Amino acid sequence: QVQLVESGGGLVQAGGSLRLSCAASGRTFSSYPMAWFRQAPGKEREFVAVISWTGGITYYADSVKGRFTISGDNAKNTLFLQMNSLKPEDTAVYYCAARGIGAVTTNYYDYAYWGQGTQVTVSS
Repeated sequence: QVQLVESGGGLVQAGGSLRLSCAASGRTFSSYPMAWFRQAPGKEREFVAVISWTGGITYYADSVKGRFTISGDNAKNTLFLQMNSLKPEDTAVYYCAARGIGAVTTNYYDYAYWGQGTQVTVSS
């Protein structure tokens, strides 16, 4: 059974940093893209960042580009999201997702596996 478990969320002041982790178990995702999405109250789930282990491709939403960095430890099957210069508008539940097949995509419906989410709250 595939499991994705996020951790690292919390409350931080604007301008601060957080590092999210996503531990994957049940299968290895080293050949397929993994991504971070987020969902704020009353809003749709939105793409944040994606990484393809093959070729080391990364892609970011414009709203986080230059502030967030996605990375992973292939050997430990763990995904990270380093978030710097956080803003109140970054407040959301952050989800880790894995495709299991196919190429990089920013569409949430292309991802078959999801974690339970971790809350990030940025105070002004």
